Amino acid sequence: MNIRRVSQDFKRTAGKSWLVFVLLLATASRSFCLTESPNPLNSEKMNWQVGLSRRVITPKTDVWLAGYGTKRSPEGKLHDVWVKVMVLKDSRKRSRILVTTDHQGMSKTIYKRLFERVAKEFKVERADFMLTFSHNHSGPCLQDDLVDYYPSDSLQKQRVLDYTLWMEDQVIEAVREAWHHQQPAQLFKGEGLCTFAVNRRENKEAEVPAMLESGTPLKGPVDHAVPVLAIKSPKGRLLGVLFGYACHPTTLSHNLWSGDYPGYAQAGLEKQYPGAQAMFFNTCGGDQNPLPRRTVALCEKYGKMLADAVIQQLNTTLTPVSPALTTAFAYVQLDYEEVATREKLIPIAFGSQAIQARWAKRMVKKLDDGETFSPFYEYPVQAWQIGRELLLIGIGGEAVVDYSLRFKKEYPGSWVSGYTNEMAAYIPSRRVWEEDGYEGGAHLDEYGRPAWRWAGDIEDRIAATVKKLVEETRKP
Repeated sequence: MNIRRVSQDFKRTAGKSWLVFVLLLATASRSFCLTESPNPLNSEKMNWQVGLSRRVITPKTDVWLAGYGTKRSPEGKLHDVWVKVMVLKDSRKRSRILVTTDHQGMSKTIYKRLFERVAKEFKVERADFMLTFSHNHSGPCLQDDLVDYYPSDSLQKQRVLDYTLWMEDQVIEAVREAWHHQQPAQLFKGEGLCTFAVNRRENKEAEVPAMLESGTPLKGPVDHAVPVLAIKSPKGRLLGVLFGYACHPTTLSHNLWSGDYPGYAQAGLEKQYPGAQAMFFNTCGGDQNPLPRRTVALCEKYGKMLADAVIQQLNTTLTPVSPALTTAFAYVQLDYEEVATREKLIPIAFGSQAIQARWAKRMVKKLDDGETFSPFYEYPVQAWQIGRELLLIGIGGEAVVDYSLRFKKEYPGSWVSGYTNEMAAYIPSRRVWEEDGYEGGAHLDEYGRPAWRWAGDIEDRIAATVKKLVEETRKP
């Protein structure tokens, strides 16, 4: 509808009340505005306040690289590793903090310490602070994460501690900057597609290249979705983008600092959109690998594929996210199938498997010091209901892809972030637990737990807690 038509309509209605004219003009104006802007930034949608910041956290010392159970002294870098922060304030003027890092894993020690500092300075509750890590195997070791995994001496352990404390300071500085520099913004959501992740339980790595070449279908469940949350200024400029994917960042295994494929994806997006901040979270990639792998060229390729999937979404009509955010958090007790005893630990402590021997000796010392092992692990589960349009579920550890597929089916419109708050261990679904294997079997010792395997009801316990938290965030 245009102004000429309004004039014609007015002539036809001459002698009638001015109210008719006002209504016609209002209708014409609304139609005109909608044709001008496919995503109008109306006043309701602009009630978000968003703060973004980041810090380089590439080590300045010879702390080892994390993720593989060997000595990996740094030999240089491909690019820096980062901590990035987003502070979201909704229409009720309550702020929440999301942190993403390029680390392999965060221990319970680090998570608790960071939350205590954030809570003290910014007066936020535990549910309002979400800490995620990409599970990058080209980043640095951290305190109390996979402590028995590495053949570290006292000097290396001190370097890890020193780096960890310095890194935590960088996180707090970044949170502080984002908190105090919030600006009006609108949030949009979308979901793209990227296909390089392969179920490593169902496909032999050496056979994957030939299967891809011949077009032979790969086996096993995958989640190739790329969730995208765009943050835009009042004028429509991209300020930041949060995106995810379900896959191990293990393309590389050399001794150069980098963020692996998520690092290349973030760098590519920030080059494409100067001034914008790209943030990555690993959805549920515990049993997913980038295959084939082990070259920088492949790492760059996968990073570009992921960035392109995000860019494609940014160039489409995205769904606006309304300015409300409710959060919930709970620890759920995950039982161990069997708790380690001195009788079983002693032979392992003097056995030939180095990682298990280091673990068993440390467990024996704990018993000698009078410690009683808990029969369960307190596992973090979190839910953020962002507007009416988006549910973000955060679960700890290396959750297998079944969790993402299940929760997205049970809660349409949801995203699931694994590797959230704590690097507990591999988190198998019931299917994977019954199949056994690396992700579902007796490997908790590698994560420093006083046990070998989770109890078989692990998925049921996590799912019940997620259900409770989702209901809590969706209360009127």
